[in-house]
Amino acid sequence: MINQEIKSYFPILNQEINGHPLVYLDSAATSQKPVQVIEALKKYYEFDNSNVHRGVHTLGNRATEHYEGAREKVQKFINADSTEEIVFVRGTTTAINTIAQSYGRANVEEGDEIVITYMEHHSNIIPWQQLAKERGAILKYVELEEDGTISLEQVRAAVTERTKIVSMVYVSNVLGTMNPVKEVAQIAHENGAVLVVDGAQAAPHLKIDVQQLDCDFFAFSGHKMCGPTGIGVMYGKKALLNNMEPVEFGGEMIDFVGLYDSTWKELPWKFEGGTPIIAGAVALGAAIDFLNEIGLNEIEKHEHEMAAYAMNEMQQIKGLDIYGPKDPGKRAGIVTFNLKEVHPHDVATVLDMSGIAVRAGHHCAQPLMKWLDVTATARASFYLYNNEADVDRLVEGLRSAKEYFSDVF
Repeated sequence: MINQEIKSYFPILNQEINGHPLVYLDSAATSQKPVQVIEALKKYYEFDNSNVHRGVHTLGNRATEHYEGAREKVQKFINADSTEEIVFVRGTTTAINTIAQSYGRANVEEGDEIVITYMEHHSNIIPWQQLAKERGAILKYVELEEDGTISLEQVRAAVTERTKIVSMVYVSNVLGTMNPVKEVAQIAHENGAVLVVDGAQAAPHLKIDVQQLDCDFFAFSGHKMCGPTGIGVMYGKKALLNNMEPVEFGGEMIDFVGLYDSTWKELPWKFEGGTPIIAGAVALGAAIDFLNEIGLNEIEKHEHEMAAYAMNEMQQIKGLDIYGPKDPGKRAGIVTFNLKEVHPHDVATVLDMSGIAVRAGHHCAQPLMKWLDVTATARASFYLYNNEADVDRLVEGLRSAKEYFSDVF
């Protein structure tokens, strides 16, 4: 059960901004960190700091144990078949770029197709644009429904026998739309393609089972799920990873180095060149422990309730447009909106004066902004530490902003 006590685990939330108690509604950009994660980082650097996989001394052995222990936690967290399928990277962006540069370059040829959607984050657009240009491939987009969802009919229309890669966000960072990735995986596989899932907005909020989803790759970031920045995960099916070449070369990832040729370590280490993100992995493991203790199903339920309550209250404000599915059951805890006649940056600035943090801009999703026919939007994103009182503060702040700009203009 999510309750008020949860907020007490997050020290940063116990402060005032511009003379008002902080209401943090920007978790889609990055989540706040509980004391358990902060202490895990501190403890690692105070007691266990060492490089991994190299030394035989006690600190090295402890660091390696904690680092590989974190990999086991990730494997269980997303129900991967093996720790060999869990590669630590800097974040979702690095994971998708690695997939594009390694798997993509080896499997996409001139005239082949790469299929994505209009709701993708730039990190799941640009790597495929670059790959398509390099290989002479065709980049295609799945059309969106009027409410910002996708239909399987549109997916079937876009994916053909020439499609080699389908890449899709699980949860939109703008619309909050939850996509049917399991069904999309089936369509991709029927056509001989693989499915890459951008799970950055899903892993913190939903129970993930990559085997049940049957996706071929799944990428997510630690900093959006109570973990630190600079750590993320690239999951890939073992058979695919085994046939992929590394894209970073150097220490840690090698088996044998000769004067003119080298061989690589086995999975997953062949993709982890250089000193890995040890402290980040350890702290990500602590974040996973924290989320598991609360329960991902409880978190998902809580966020649906927050989104439903927020949408109901915000719809009472005349002149406020909400984007994405109208049914709260079809969206995660994200509500993106605009006040008519007011730029979202101005709305966010006024809200910040009342201690309310929301995101404003194109949210690294400019093609989606074009589809919505706007230049930018404001976004409130909820997490396990938010409650109805936070929503009430947001609605009060929006009413004040509307009144303020009505007087100005």
